[in-house]
Amino acid sequence: MQRLSDTLARAAYATLLRLLTPLYLLRLWRRGAQEARYRHALGERLGFYARAAEPGRLWIHAVSLGETRAASALIAALREREPGIKILLTHATATGHEAGAALLRDGDAQCWLPYDTPGAVRRFLRHWQPRLGVLMETEVWPTLLREAEHARLPMVLANARLSDKSLRQGQRFAALMRPAAQRLALALAQTEADAGRLRAMGAPRVEVAGNLKYDIEVDPALVARGRAWADQLNRAVLMLAVSREGEEAALLAAWVAQAQPRPLLVIVPRHPQRFDEVAGLVQATGLRLARRSGWRDSPPDEARAADVWLGDSMREMPLYYGLAGVALLGGSFEPLGGQNLIEAAACGCPVLAGPHTFNFAEATELAIAAGAARRCTNLAAALSQALDLIGDAPAREGMRQAGLGFARAHRGAAQRIATRLLPSV
Repeated sequence: MQRLSDTLARAAYATLLRLLTPLYLLRLWRRGAQEARYRHALGERLGFYARAAEPGRLWIHAVSLGETRAASALIAALREREPGIKILLTHATATGHEAGAALLRDGDAQCWLPYDTPGAVRRFLRHWQPRLGVLMETEVWPTLLREAEHARLPMVLANARLSDKSLRQGQRFAALMRPAAQRLALALAQTEADAGRLRAMGAPRVEVAGNLKYDIEVDPALVARGRAWADQLNRAVLMLAVSREGEEAALLAAWVAQAQPRPLLVIVPRHPQRFDEVAGLVQATGLRLARRSGWRDSPPDEARAADVWLGDSMREMPLYYGLAGVALLGGSFEPLGGQNLIEAAACGCPVLAGPHTFNFAEATELAIAAGAARRCTNLAAALSQALDLIGDAPAREGMRQAGLGFARAHRGAAQRIATRLLPSV
């Protein structure tokens, strides 16, 4: 009876995705109006490729920018163990694809992950014939894992995390998701809590390897540039980092009520397609706006005189963390699960987190325990604490040093995961 239920669920899932394929492609085309990369090689989304492929690459799927940056640390460790290794990188988002292109070497390849229909996945696997598949963090796709099993391709979930909310959702669709989890050859979890939830989801082999994001190398030149800008401004800087929907409007409403003179407010949205939307929110308040995309090397006079900077550039988070005296952690002031604060700590930027950090629960708690971050009950409390911290240089320096130590103390996941993926090298 269970096998029949699983078969029916899988058939219903595959049929639904086939029916939705035109809408999926239309959505990609529309997103391509703002981010042109979404219109690139649309055939790859269905498993069609314009070039021949050499078999035997190690395949890593990193869906978006955060996973791709984590994969960069893993790829470096894999190349250290096997210098001639050839990598296939796949992505689902334009930001991931752009960041991944910078990681490629001669012999590597990059493409879009195919839509999770049986035909598209089979074509992908037949074309590339990888030696091993590595899915980053949360990317458990039912059809992909089933077809990989049929192709005798071992699949590993690396840097794996699973929140309580995601576990509950997976259990509601257990007929579909449990067989997918059971097909994983190995899951390498970030934390013991993640490992327990992965086992509850059905993953047969689970080990704790740590969080790759501690191993991401921060560009010191970008941090130094941000600090130089802060010195040139001769003005305190508060940042809303990697912000999500609802947070910018709430902060701006509270910001305009603050007495003058105010620090410079920097807002860096998580999604680039929201840059114009957030710019509109700032302008609607009457605050003077400067967009990072408006200058190249150093902020012009009109930017230095602005009330708000919009961080509408890519791969410059270390610059923004170097610039900011304090960062409010985006995604944590609405029930969205928070964002990764490890990079902020590694850049020496004090962090104030809201109540919603379930996607990065252990890292957040460890950062708080180390003194690199503080928890605030809501955005109003965070703003009040941030303004206090901006006026307290010794407290900020203490948090900065704590952040640097916290980030260093938890490194090593990349080597552990590389050893499990290439055990005999």
